Amino acid sequence: MNHIFENYDDMLKHIQPLSINGLNGRVLRIPANKKSRQNREILMIYGHHASLERAYTIVENVAEYGNVTMPDLPGFGGMDSFHGIGMKPTLDNLADYLATFVKLRYRGKRLSIMGMSLGFVIATRMLQRYPELAKKVDVLVSMVGFTRKDDFTLSAPRQKAYLLMCNVFKTRLGSSFFYHLVLAPPVIRAFYGKTHNAKKKFRHLSADKKRAMMDFEVMLWRVNEVRTYMETGKIMLTVDNCGVQIDLPVHHISVAGDQYFDNNVVEQHMRVIFNDFTNHIAHLPNHAPTVIETKEAAGIFMPDSLRKVLKKLPPSVKKTTKAKKK
Repeated sequence: MNHIFENYDDMLKHIQPLSINGLNGRVLRIPANKKSRQNREILMIYGHHASLERAYTIVENVAEYGNVTMPDLPGFGGMDSFHGIGMKPTLDNLADYLATFVKLRYRGKRLSIMGMSLGFVIATRMLQRYPELAKKVDVLVSMVGFTRKDDFTLSAPRQKAYLLMCNVFKTRLGSSFFYHLVLAPPVIRAFYGKTHNAKKKFRHLSADKKRAMMDFEVMLWRVNEVRTYMETGKIMLTVDNCGVQIDLPVHHISVAGDQYFDNNVVEQHMRVIFNDFTNHIAHLPNHAPTVIETKEAAGIFMPDSLRKVLKKLPPSVKKTTKAKKK
């Protein structure tokens, strides 16, 4: 595989194995790049159609403000799925999994949480089901996140078509067909590059970079378990997290050109759930980048107004000083 990242080998050094509740996957752990911020802990949760690799350069930016940990989600990024242990990838089960991770990794520590798109939906449900964990959180960040199905700007016919696709291909037989035929590497290579989004992404790339980008897209489309992908797709199109309030403010990164969400409606629903709302605008052409090759280029996803908030984060663990010898 041609690697599109300039620092791919460095990225691999930060990926560790993860085993939790009988599920095996990976976790990305990047220490803060400044010694003064190594006593701060930040948990990131990626979104739909994602992996540790896709979010890596964004995580590098976040590591300017603390130690960043990003675990795989069951059925995503190559991690074992809930189906393998006789469970379903419901929103509550994903929230429970994330709560278990927080309890194991952040025992006795405070933390900040940053959730991307679906990742924010899961984090929200976790904090609703486990209010004691909300007391451990100093800053909660939504990175183009949402809370309710009405946040989408998709037309009714399009939503129905997506729901039909999710219902058909979330079955054992349907998912097998989708993976082995629709997601066969030759099929992806033949047709994906002709889509509108791919044309925009590949437009200014050299031949070598185009091959590397296509390799990455093949990996990304095949690394997530199809049944989990479809069932979580249905979750996004039917979710309603507005039933339980959370005693936390939320910092939301919105994109003016977001092709999926109505930012005004997103704000209205978040104000129902959280006790305060602050909007930070990222000047991107669409909802979220598929992959960004360098930390510098990914910086556009982190608005200056949010960076100012993260700079003021309190320590997650109080510093201890050794007693002076008498």
